[in-house]
Amino acid sequence: MARGKKHTAEQIVNLLRQVEVGVANGKTLPQACKEVAIVEQTYYRWRKEYGGLKVDQARRLKDLEQENAKLKRLVSELSLEKLVLKDIASGNF
Repeated sequence: MARGKKHTAEQIVNLLRQVEVGVANGKTLPQACKEVAIVEQTYYRWRKEYGGLKVDQARRLKDLEQENAKLKRLVSELSLEKLVLKDIASGNF
């Protein structure tokens, strides 16, 4: 895939498995990574985040991360609204 293109959590878990199978079959890590079109740095970064997860767990992780980001945005918006209303109520506008 092109640089900067996002893989889904399921794709990442599957690519990690493919690399592990390649290494188990006697390939070097760089060879196994090249076969699935990723660099070693990406492999290690993904393994750190997704290592040991099953596909459904990886999907759930991404869903929870998205939900968490949405909730953080909501909290910040509500906090800002609260500050504005507080200033208006105290006459500091």
